[in-house]
Amino acid sequence: MDSEETGAETLDAIRLRRLLQVGRTLVADLDIDIVLQNVLEAARDLTGARYAALGVLNSERDGLERFLTLGIDEETHRRIGDLPRGHGVLGVLIKEPRPLRLNDVGDHPRSYGFPPGHPPMKTFLGVPVRIREEVYGNLYLTEKDGGRFDQADEEAVVILAEWAGFAIQNARLYQDATGRRDELQRAVSAFEGSLAVARAVGAETNLDRILELIVKRGRALVNARSMFIALDHGGELRVSAVAGELDRSHEHETIDTAASPAAEALRRRRPLHLGGDPDGGSCYPLEGVRARAALLVPLVYRGEPVGVLGAIDPMDDAPRFTSDAERVLEAFASSGATAVATGRNVAEERMRRGIEASESERRRWARELHDETLQDMASLKLILSSARRSSDPEAVRAVLDQAIEQITSGITALRHLINDLRPPLLDEAGLQPALEALIGRVEGLNGLTVHAEISLDYESGAQPDRIRRDLEDAVYRIVQEGLTNVVKHADASMVHVSVVEEDDQLRIRVVDDGVGVRPVDGGSGFGLIGMRERVELVGGFLEVAPGESGGTEIRADLPTARSASPAEAG
Repeated sequence: MDSEETGAETLDAIRLRRLLQVGRTLVADLDIDIVLQNVLEAARDLTGARYAALGVLNSERDGLERFLTLGIDEETHRRIGDLPRGHGVLGVLIKEPRPLRLNDVGDHPRSYGFPPGHPPMKTFLGVPVRIREEVYGNLYLTEKDGGRFDQADEEAVVILAEWAGFAIQNARLYQDATGRRDELQRAVSAFEGSLAVARAVGAETNLDRILELIVKRGRALVNARSMFIALDHGGELRVSAVAGELDRSHEHETIDTAASPAAEALRRRRPLHLGGDPDGGSCYPLEGVRARAALLVPLVYRGEPVGVLGAIDPMDDAPRFTSDAERVLEAFASSGATAVATGRNVAEERMRRGIEASESERRRWARELHDETLQDMASLKLILSSARRSSDPEAVRAVLDQAIEQITSGITALRHLINDLRPPLLDEAGLQPALEALIGRVEGLNGLTVHAEISLDYESGAQPDRIRRDLEDAVYRIVQEGLTNVVKHADASMVHVSVVEEDDQLRIRVVDDGVGVRPVDGGSGFGLIGMRERVELVGGFLEVAPGESGGTEIRADLPTARSASPAEAG
């Protein structure tokens, strides 16, 4: 330290009060950059220095990682070029962290001089900034107004450096706590998103809804402007769902597997970042989709590729997605892959069961036609053949009477079959008359007592305000299949059928007093599968469960909407 002193040798009351005020201000700030800027301003204010700088040490503590200045404008910064890294006089404080005061910095043996364009600097005061016992950096002051830096300046800056150490430590602790909180929040968000997808798998088997949930939740997790999911279809990638600002016209587009980034991410089986150019360069995560940045994460289920989840452009306009976003989306993609695989398996199983149900129905109708109609016609052929061989008019008349009776019976049987396939009354008169006729046939043919409550909110007048045709079909088939199950499986003597329209819902109940349809949970019966598919097609709810007093209860609720006229309903 230069021994020559000028001015007051001790701190005056004004400067002490200013130091106390600065100390309170510094420790109140929780942003490190703001703290450092306030330290520079306070140092210059306390000492009358023209220029102030703060050098932050690197991790090895042998040079400067950051160099902040005050008093030098942008144009001068550009002329100077690269900022100091801790050589020359600045390096003295790094190696020997104690106050250094110079009347002429150029006279110091370690001085390197200044680069071209650097403003002239002569007087110098440097003080280390410590956090506890560890040096964080150094505070540099030059060009004191009116002369040299004195002992009071040095004492003031030493005290300021101590305040700065406390303030920086406080801001660091807050920053660390905030970082851990944000990391925990991201982890919780990722967990909640994954849990939502897992719940969707348990409660939702519709693949399209699962895909919609994945892109919407995934976009929110990484705060992206857009997100898409592309699924593998036999070695071909196809966009299956989009969310955010991405146009829905991209759905169902096929991705070029030879050159696309999405296909590359799937081949590599690891996340792929696109873009990220600080100068604003572009990338193309999908053909024709220009983006600033993108993050593509593969969906892999049990080692097999399922598809790719792609996030496009961070909402905060950052040049690229962060490593935290990558980790969160990668974890989320794992649950997403499981959800997609499960949804696909359910869809395939449903299709298989639907085909089986259709084939079973065809076999049933074939048996009906073979056992009744075909046998009746064969019997009729024999009767008429015998009439041809007879020469007795009375015998021929008796045979013809028998043939007419046989034909009448066959017509009745065919009419029942046609009614089962598609009752004309449903098209001609509407749902309620068709249901009443169905219930009457079931009672007449099977000796079953059916209590019916059919209450549809038709408006009065010559033409009823009919519900939609698809709803009429669904209600009729649900009641028809429910009664068929009762006749075939329930061993019941009584059944209650209720079809009531209320609160924009068609509420259907078929309750019997028999032993119950097996399985009662609506599991594997082909008739139950058909009912469930019809209910899903119209957006309704179906449950098959044990009745309160035994037997089985079929409950279905269908949302209803009316058309203006019967013609429009068709």
